[in-house]
Amino acid sequence: MSASPRKLESLTVVVPGLNEIDNLPKLYEDLTHTLGQGEWKLEILFVDDGSTDGTLEACRQLNAKDPRFQYISLSRNFGHQKAVTAGLDLAWSQAVVVMDADLQDPPDVVIEMIKVWSEGADVVYGRRRIRKGDSFLKKATAKAFYRLLQFMSGTPIPVDTGDFRLMDRRVVEQLRIMREQGRYIRGMVSWVGFIQRPVIYDRPPRHKGESKYPYFRQIRLAWEGISAFSTWPLRMATMVGIFFSMVAFGMAVYYALRKILINDFDPGWASIMVSIFAVGGAQLFFIGVVGEYIAKTFEEIKKRPLYIIRETSGNAEKRPGSA
Repeated sequence: MSASPRKLESLTVVVPGLNEIDNLPKLYEDLTHTLGQGEWKLEILFVDDGSTDGTLEACRQLNAKDPRFQYISLSRNFGHQKAVTAGLDLAWSQAVVVMDADLQDPPDVVIEMIKVWSEGADVVYGRRRIRKGDSFLKKATAKAFYRLLQFMSGTPIPVDTGDFRLMDRRVVEQLRIMREQGRYIRGMVSWVGFIQRPVIYDRPPRHKGESKYPYFRQIRLAWEGISAFSTWPLRMATMVGIFFSMVAFGMAVYYALRKILINDFDPGWASIMVSIFAVGGAQLFFIGVVGEYIAKTFEEIKKRPLYIIRETSGNAEKRPGSA
């Protein structure tokens, strides 16, 4: 006998943003129009990640207009993943949705996520079928990264997904326990387990403004994901070292036999220089990889807070997670 569908009583939509004053009015309108008519209690929790364009003042105005719109303002820009963490720490609804402020995560997809959650899923993540507005290079690099991470990670992380997802409260409570500095939330959500289901959707182009994730920040996030969920780069150093040792041994045997049997060996500096540069380059590369892991350890042992809150709206500052 199948279990009866769960009924959603409260929903918090966590929206991290940096300099999103142009998107806030449209975001608020779409969220309240699409999600504010349901049987559940809706809350929009915007996390201002150190904006400098008037986003905070716009948040104050929206909060005064509609108490369903709450906000957290961080003391500076801590980064997207830590801004998401701040929102999750202060979200206390039955289910929590994480989405971006640029309206590339359609609010109507959340309705479908709620349906899948009501059928028993604890995490419902959005899987992108089409990425409108992204360049060919961005699509290609994103596709390659997701598959590389899937290959390297010991934790199965769904491909072609971002942070757009709905999570049951018990999943959010587990994420609150995980306080590592190097945060890759979509990987952390996969790691905690529970029942996870996808919702396929077409991602529209950004409503206004420019992406806050240029290529260098995307590369950094990719490294956070790989280093947080895989020790494969460290193991690769051993494999490459063995490979070069075998190549060097093979070359030594080849040139020794050629000298003995044919005696036409013409010694030169080219092979020596190529070998030095190849081996030296590999050594420096993997010393850098080891250094990155040591740097991550250094950041963790300092035990600094993940973020600092400068200001919150009235309801947000009274929550257990805001202390």
